[in-house]
Amino acid sequence: MIQIEIDKGSGFCFGVTTAIKKAEEELAAGKPMYCLGDIVHNGMEVQRLHDMGLVTINHEQMKELHDVKVLLRAHGEPPETYELARRNHIEIIDATCPVVLQLQRRIQKKFLENQNAQIVIFGKNGHAEVLGLVGQTKSRAIVIEHYDEVTRLDFSKDIYLYSQTTKSLDEFQRIIEYIKGHIHDGVVFKSFDTICRQVANRMPNIVDFAKKHDVVLFVSGKKSSNGKVLYEECKGVNPNSYHIESPEEIDFNWLSGVESVGICGATSTPKWLMESCRDYIQARL
Repeated sequence: MIQIEIDKGSGFCFGVTTAIKKAEEELAAGKPMYCLGDIVHNGMEVQRLHDMGLVTINHEQMKELHDVKVLLRAHGEPPETYELARRNHIEIIDATCPVVLQLQRRIQKKFLENQNAQIVIFGKNGHAEVLGLVGQTKSRAIVIEHYDEVTRLDFSKDIYLYSQTTKSLDEFQRIIEYIKGHIHDGVVFKSFDTICRQVANRMPNIVDFAKKHDVVLFVSGKKSSNGKVLYEECKGVNPNSYHIESPEEIDFNWLSGVESVGICGATSTPKWLMESCRDYIQARL
């Protein structure tokens, strides 16, 4: 009999849990509500909330709305979104993660203090959280996605470095060391470790979990940045790791002759979905 274990450390982070709870509370009142972008990068959870009445919209669609409620997800939004809501008499249900909100305020404060400096954000271009962070600088912040892009910076000008909350600590540290080694004498360089520890600590934990099992089923939406990073960590220590979005994607050839299966996921993966994958396997063995 195959032993199946669900990783206790996987599943929604605090920010996502709060956003989902706020959505459920509003929907329980029976009133229509909109969400700006997918509330979480997981299609099945988005569908569950859609079935409860949550309507996902984009920024263009929000411009056409008036006198409604719109939920802002954990990733956060730039100042322009709040201004649009004010003009259109839209009530904002703000579920921005407190960690992200604090980071937005820090970046905005530093930008206003020194507008000639380079505000640099280590993050994924186009990611919802990064768009919200860049928006605090009137879109002047420089985004670098990978270590090798750090050469784009002007090392003769002040640099203030921040990070998207879900990025790799190791790569962030490499960027810091490179800048330290190339910054000109007398030029200010300051880095701010803004990586969420609740997310960062999942890296070593999920590696340990993946090592324990013959096969690992990593459950997350394919659009989840955090999911891609954590899956690669699993795959790095256990080649028999498979990235799936739903139970129906499980190939039982993967499980042939194995004794243990580990099921884990991203910060955007609901517990119920990991449990569904376990139940799907057990019902067919």
